[in-house]
Amino acid sequence: MGRRRAGGAADEDHPCCVEAVPVLTWVVVAPVTRTVRAIPSEIPLGPDEGLPSQCAASFDNLQPIRTSFLTERIGSVQWHRTRICDALAALADC
Repeated sequence: MGRRRAGGAADEDHPCCVEAVPVLTWVVVAPVTRTVRAIPSEIPLGPDEGLPSQCAASFDNLQPIRTSFLTERIGSVQWHRTRICDALAALADC
C-alpha cells in the first residue's frame, strides 16, 4: 500500500495498492477508495493492512503511474496475493 500524487500535484495524495518490480519506472496501481462495493474485482482493506478505515482496492480502475509519484508506504497487502490474483481474474473474466 502506498500514496501517490494525483496528476503530479504534490498536495493531492491518494492511497493505492502497488504490486511492483522495483526496477521499473512505471507501475500499475489499483486505487483505494472508501466506497466498498463488495464485488469480485475489489479487495476489502482496513486497519489490519495499516489503513485508517475500511476501504477497498479497486482493480476495475487500474492506472499506470510513474514510480516517482509514489510518495510513502502506508500499509501492506502481502498476505492478500491470492486475493489480488482473484480480483485480476474477475476483472479479465478468465
